[in-house]
Amino acid sequence: RREDPSEAALAAFYADCLHEVLPVTSGCRLTLIYNLVRKAGALPGPPNYRTEQDRVAGLLRQWAGAAETPEAGFPEKIVYPLQHAYTPAELSFEALKGADAAVASVLTAAAASAACELHLALLTIEESGSAEHTGYYGSRWGRRGEEDAEQFEVIEVTDYSATLSNWVRADGTLCTLAAIPFEEEEISPPEALEDLEPDEEHFQEATGNEGASFERTYRRAALTLWPAARRLAVLNQGGLKLTLPYLAGLEASWDAAGAEAGTALWREADELCGLMIASWPASRGYPRRDESESPEAGMLALLTRFKNAPRIEAFLAGVSASGAFGGSDAESIVEAVQALPAGTAAELIECIVAANTARDLSACGRLLAQSAGRIAPLTGAGRVLLEALPGDPAKAPEATSWYRRPRSPEPGFVSALVGALDRIDESLSARAVSHMLAWPETYSFDEVLVPAVLAIFAHPEGHGTAAETRLRDACAGHLKARIALPLEPPADWKRDGVTACNCQNCQDLNAFLADPGRPSWTFKAAEPKRRHLEDAIRRDRCDLDLKTEKRGSPHGLVCTKNQASFQRRAKQRKLDLEHLAQLGLNAD
Repeated sequence: RREDPSEAALAAFYADCLHEVLPVTSGCRLTLIYNLVRKAGALPGPPNYRTEQDRVAGLLRQWAGAAETPEAGFPEKIVYPLQHAYTPAELSFEALKGADAAVASVLTAAAASAACELHLALLTIEESGSAEHTGYYGSRWGRRGEEDAEQFEVIEVTDYSATLSNWVRADGTLCTLAAIPFEEEEISPPEALEDLEPDEEHFQEATGNEGASFERTYRRAALTLWPAARRLAVLNQGGLKLTLPYLAGLEASWDAAGAEAGTALWREADELCGLMIASWPASRGYPRRDESESPEAGMLALLTRFKNAPRIEAFLAGVSASGAFGGSDAESIVEAVQALPAGTAAELIECIVAANTARDLSACGRLLAQSAGRIAPLTGAGRVLLEALPGDPAKAPEATSWYRRPRSPEPGFVSALVGALDRIDESLSARAVSHMLAWPETYSFDEVLVPAVLAIFAHPEGHGTAAETRLRDACAGHLKARIALPLEPPADWKRDGVTACNCQNCQDLNAFLADPGRPSWTFKAAEPKRRHLEDAIRRDRCDLDLKTEKRGSPHGLVCTKNQASFQRRAKQRKLDLEHLAQLGLNAD
């Protein structure tokens, strides 16, 4: 409290600035809110910064010249954080205040003189990671304030993103750029963000097996410059989510403009394609199971519509043949290579197959199947795929992780492979069938070969080549041999026993199963022993129904014999007869 009114403390600021109002503990607070309006007269002009503009323009020209050589290590853009706080809604050059407005006026003139593009953008940094509780728990989830500022301490930042968004051009025209990342070395001056305070900071206490965590966000308006000649390189920093839609827009504009009028658009697209291919994300090293259109397929479709043969060849050799390839890309690849000489197209298909068989054999088979008959010669690709076929399961490579675990070939792969090799070279398809029949543990009749043969002969083009007929006859022999086995329900209660364990409890179980006159048995024991017996019964598929009897202690496992094995065999025989009929054969 001040006795003399002349000693009153004053504070003046813009109402949209971030500020905090604390409780009054003594005296009084007087708040005056008002608008400043200029009704008439010429607007005051900014100071004359011509000297500064010329100096900055010279520096920007030097930078723009050096930036044309990426190997020189110069940043693609310059990000200048502003001093004042601005909301996204008011982000515009006209709304800049004080020193920010002065800097913007210098850079606007200098950028135009140095052939650079200037934008105003919202700089956003998001961090999250682990934290440690250091005091009394306050609110479980909320913005940290002074009263609970010491509750948590940040331990490690595990996720970090830094982007520029909400773009505004210097002339005020609409800018549709999406969010683009920025690097630390692009900030000018380098220490501009060192004392940045988070706009939002949230901590969450430990739950279950997870420790305490945090999330925080920093926001600041920033002026951003890049050489006009490097605009596409800056755009490419935004990744495929930004560049692929932009490239699609260029293609639509180029197609609508016509051949002559669209030349500049084609050159712009060609330059962007080169940048995209050079920075294409590396393969993750495991098969891509998502059948939706991939970025690779989308890029190839655009290159095909642009009729850009050199970029198609570069993409297939540098991206698809480097592991960024999945089965859903096959049709796009085949369409794209039609723009290349036949020999070059076949060589690229072979390169893609050779580079991807170990990672995704099924996708390679799909590519070969769609290429056969449309691209020639494919003998080399056929041989490569044949040599990569899995064989002896004992010699399969050891899995280093779940996604590298060896997979059995799928029926669709077998049917596609045999058909494709028949169209390429019948000797290759004959070798493929011999290989598959030699390793029944890898190429199971019931799970792989029979479904594959059914698909081959159900297809209108299943014309019964030598290889297809041989595979069909082998499958038919397998089915007929099983159909010929005697099929009668058991005459008594004797059933097959368990084989995986010789403990006393399992021996007692086997004695019960071998008894032809005993339909049920109750095994009374503690829960672990009952569970062990249940596991053995289910593992060896014994003909038993199981029920836990909870009367008395210990509880009992009631085992009742059934005819499950006979029923399975009867169901299998019916299915075998149906499969023979579908192949145009009978059991005789």
